[in-house]
Amino acid sequence: MGVNAMSMLAGTTSDNLDEGRVLQLLNMVTPEELIDNEDYEEICEDVKEECEKYGSVVEMKVPRPSGGSRQSNGVGKIYIKYDTPDSARKALQALAGRKFADRTVVTTYFSEVNHLT
Repeated sequence: MGVNAMSMLAGTTSDNLDEGRVLQLLNMVTPEELIDNEDYEEICEDVKEECEKYGSVVEMKVPRPSGGSRQSNGVGKIYIKYDTPDSARKALQALAGRKFADRTVVTTYFSEVNHLT
């Protein structure tokens, strides 16, 4: 997907998901950036610190490559669960389209049911 298409998608939300407390952040990290423990911890700290500007973060998941495979489920995505839908909405509006490591962040709501699995 080209940069222009990513920019157009960056501020959109999925019509089939009601506003909830869980956000999915896309295009923020690559599998390679998640392999090294130090890099992983630094990314987690940076993301959580930024996300806490919009409300209380209840849980954050940053799936890592496992078993030598960089295609593990969810790798490259970041999931943030807020205490309220209002906090998630504020974060979605603020983070969508922002730059992180020279990449445009795409932010969508994510099902709380899927987030728990």
